[in-house]
Amino acid sequence: MNENDLLILNFEEVRRRSIKVWKAIPTEMLNWKPDDRAFTCGEMIRHVIEGEFLYHQILIQRGSAALSDIPNPYETKEFSSVEEDLAFAKPYREEFLRFVRGLSKSDLESVRIDRSDVGYVRTLGDMLLRIAYHESVHTGQLLDYMRTMGVERPNIWD
Repeated sequence: MNENDLLILNFEEVRRRSIKVWKAIPTEMLNWKPDDRAFTCGEMIRHVIEGEFLYHQILIQRGSAALSDIPNPYETKEFSSVEEDLAFAKPYREEFLRFVRGLSKSDLESVRIDRSDVGYVRTLGDMLLRIAYHESVHTGQLLDYMRTMGVERPNIWD
């Protein structure tokens, strides 16, 4: 396996496990949140899906400045269901994975992504790992939400 294969495997495994969690949340609980300052379950799912699109734009343009120049297809679309959001996100997800597949080892090591607006500049390889980590953290939060709601949690360690 080369670097790209490992990155793709990681992205696919993280998403597969996220989807297991997302689909295990009862529809009537998608608007649940632990307190007034937290995301609802649905908002967190949307945040992850939209975040991947936004991160992709940051990677393409090599920095956060990209976010001021692009239309965000998620801004006007309300979250309605896990299945609908996944279907809506599918072409963006495929485009993101194509981008990752097309990277060279040199790109991963030498391309710098400027996120100094939020306190860091990192290599492209580092940023890709951060994107997967972001989704993983939110999946863990949703598992905690489910525990608090008293909802059965899926086994993501298969």
